[in-house]
Amino acid sequence: MAYIGKDLNNLGDVQTLDNITFNAGAGPYNLQKGGVQVTDADTDSIMIAIDGVVQGGNYTVNSTAGTITFDFSVSSSSVCNFVKLFGSGVQNVPKDSSVTSVKIASSAVTRDKLNLISDGSNPSLIAKGTSGVSEGYIQLNCAENSHGIKLKSPPHSAGQSYTLTFPQSITNGFFLKTDGSGNLSFAAAVEDKPTITTSSVTISPSTSQTFTLNGTNFVSIPIVEFIASTGAITRATAVSYSSATALSVTTNLASGSYFIRVENNDGNAVRSTNAILSASTSPTWSTAAGSLGTIAGNFSGTVATVAASSDSTITYSVTSGQSDLTSAGVTLNASTGALTTSDFGGNSTTPTTYSFTITATDAESQTAARAFSLTSSFGATGGGQFN
Repeated sequence: MAYIGKDLNNLGDVQTLDNITFNAGAGPYNLQKGGVQVTDADTDSIMIAIDGVVQGGNYTVNSTAGTITFDFSVSSSSVCNFVKLFGSGVQNVPKDSSVTSVKIASSAVTRDKLNLISDGSNPSLIAKGTSGVSEGYIQLNCAENSHGIKLKSPPHSAGQSYTLTFPQSITNGFFLKTDGSGNLSFAAAVEDKPTITTSSVTISPSTSQTFTLNGTNFVSIPIVEFIASTGAITRATAVSYSSATALSVTTNLASGSYFIRVENNDGNAVRSTNAILSASTSPTWSTAAGSLGTIAGNFSGTVATVAASSDSTITYSVTSGQSDLTSAGVTLNASTGALTTSDFGGNSTTPTTYSFTITATDAESQTAARAFSLTSSFGATGGGQFN
């Protein structure tokens, strides 16, 4: 049957609902499509024709119940020609691949509409890659959309799938680091510079010498240099990386004191605060070992002087037999090596040999020890010293 009005089947965004069978009442009558209740229609989105006449202003739609009620009783003999739902009502399910970006207005994709929701196992957004072309990435543009930065996935060959979880708050001046499990935190920007913990090293001069240099944060294999008081720099002839805290260093240096500088491959370096390396010869004795002579009992004065040499200042100390020297009444001068007495042999009247060891130590703490003896004699008049 024909009806008064435009052919609504040619209008876009329109659905045809099931025709209504009237029961001689005003309603309410169900609004259905394919026998399923339609609950998101309203009065303005429904158009209905009865007995060939399009109705208007004489019915109300209950969107919650999905029903329509007329302002008059509809005869049971009346025919429902059509029920149309259009506008913001329920839409037909589009065919596969029928919706393109051209059909969606740019202004329609708003922040409120693009409300992406994640659950425990599914992300709210996946930026897919294209095989053989590019990994997936997202781009964040500037306000004018003329510049932007990209966050990009590692390549397929890396075989990586991990989650980066950002920290709960921001710390000014710090950088983000991961704990190895993807949990990010803010950390102070501190360089892992090497340090030197060795306090002193002494080697023989003008000969190849190897020593262990201790410290922290050494990286294989660092550069080791020696800086003289003149500023001259000598590089180690060989460096062996033992660990992050120990290096085996070989060098050949002239006599002198040197600062040590260590530089890792990343450019981080350290120089010792003091000249901790000394290239120095050990003390050498010029006084022969053994007897320093026979001295008359009760003699007063210098009984003997011992001597050693080095390339730095030497001090002398009694390292064995101090009790013998005490009994003899003899004292050692640490600076000059002189052995002096005010009463050689003390109260003793018996010839006695006093044995002791003197150690020469230079400024680099190198040592050389030598054993000596002194003998007292009695019976001669006037006293005297016999060497």
